[in-house]
Amino acid sequence: MKSRVIGIDLGTTFSCIAHLTDEGPKVIPNLDGMPTTPSTVCFTSSGEILVGNLASRQALSNPEKTIYAVKRLIGRKFKSAEVEEARSRMAYGLTEAANGDVLIRVDERSITPQEASAHILDYLRRCAEAYFGGSVNECVITVPAHFDDHQRQATKDAARIARLDVLRVINEPTAASLAYGLDRNPDGLIAVYDLGGGTFDISLLEISGGVFHVLATAGDDYLGGEDFDQRIIVRLISDFQSKFGVDLGSNPYSLQRLKEAAERAKRDLSFTQETEINLPFITSDPSGSKHLQTTINRATLEEWTRDLVDRTLPLMDKVLRESGFTPGQVNDILLVGGQTRMPLVRKRVGEFFGKAPNTQINPDESVALGAAIQSGILEGAMKDIVLLLDVTSMPMGIEVENDGFEKIIDKNMTIPCRKTKSFTTIENNQRRVRIHVLQGESPKASENTSLAMFDLIGIMDASAGIPQIDVTFEINADGMVKVSARDVVSGREQKIVVQSSSGLSEQQIEGIMLQEKQRTAAKSIP
Repeated sequence: MKSRVIGIDLGTTFSCIAHLTDEGPKVIPNLDGMPTTPSTVCFTSSGEILVGNLASRQALSNPEKTIYAVKRLIGRKFKSAEVEEARSRMAYGLTEAANGDVLIRVDERSITPQEASAHILDYLRRCAEAYFGGSVNECVITVPAHFDDHQRQATKDAARIARLDVLRVINEPTAASLAYGLDRNPDGLIAVYDLGGGTFDISLLEISGGVFHVLATAGDDYLGGEDFDQRIIVRLISDFQSKFGVDLGSNPYSLQRLKEAAERAKRDLSFTQETEINLPFITSDPSGSKHLQTTINRATLEEWTRDLVDRTLPLMDKVLRESGFTPGQVNDILLVGGQTRMPLVRKRVGEFFGKAPNTQINPDESVALGAAIQSGILEGAMKDIVLLLDVTSMPMGIEVENDGFEKIIDKNMTIPCRKTKSFTTIENNQRRVRIHVLQGESPKASENTSLAMFDLIGIMDASAGIPQIDVTFEINADGMVKVSARDVVSGREQKIVVQSSSGLSEQQIEGIMLQEKQRTAAKSIP
């Protein structure tokens, strides 16, 4: 039986899946009949692994083994500033892998963010199989536009562990624009403002005659709804400590209750002016049980979080400057991600562009729907969409002397693309040059992400600065990067296909897949 291709939005807080029908893209409900699934995994004391709503319901009684917001960890190093901040917030523990990556502690063992994400993806795959009544093993998966090569590959490895073949990785704002444009046949400039649970993206697209052309993109991979929740949590902890002298943040069970209350209050204040937080018996001391009861209004929440919303404004300005447009030239602004329901977000976006943003698309479902549309584009089934032209999210280049980084592929170059730059030697009669391929925005090579390294050997003898070495970068529509170096005089050439790495080796991935297969088989034995 031919496999169905599903579109997956693997979110920080919630995930969603969709598929393409003759009537257009449709969301596939999860096993509880809901359109979205909490991106939560819980490891119980009996060895069972729960995902989604079941995992969320276990969080209060099992906070140290309930994994959430794993998207903020995937593809990152343990000593990164983002992981350092996450450690102070999360009830579960993090540790460092031998290669410097981040690991999640579960009892006496540690798992990778890829494994935790794979449990979510496996659940989504099973939801799709229950919906179709048959196997599903192909998908189009979305990632934030500013995810680097390691984060993208880590997401693909997670899908592979979940027994899903990734046909294409597509940027989340681009996916949302496809969902928006399918039935409207819009022409003009579209800005996609995507503020989700853990990340922020802003992309500018030009749509004309069925061609979706991404012009520029920018983002912050550590800005989202989790940060808004944290502002509430910090205030609740501070006020409680001032009143009772007890630090609720030091207790994982109390912290989990605060987290759920903060999320609920934030959602309520998008629709009401005031909400109550009531957490009886949240802790106790020798004097007895302590209760947390307080009221928060919308104006107070906006005061606490205004700076978070305003952090998105320079990125919007950057995208417009890089593409040569002004806010007034943008025809429509799409809001994507659950955090865009916040009235302050909508107000600030409207003020920036001088017009109210479009609220007609579902911010929780549009990315998955767009991923499903992308599957149809790949299969030639989408006649209305002639072409999708995306861009590079980060510059690529090579290391040069004194820890320098020479860009060859600029940020926001339309892919597929090809570009060559000429370099030379720094020593007399230098017979070898090392080509160190990097990705990032820092002028220092050491501060960017290493992608590959190879040597060009056999350069003709000559004084320093005489040989001409052409370095060529080529990126195809699937994002595969090929790099070549050629000595123009001798004709010697060396090429490499950049093999993306998520920090997991092929052997490790296969080992994780085998363990999961054995666990599933053991579970099915009566």
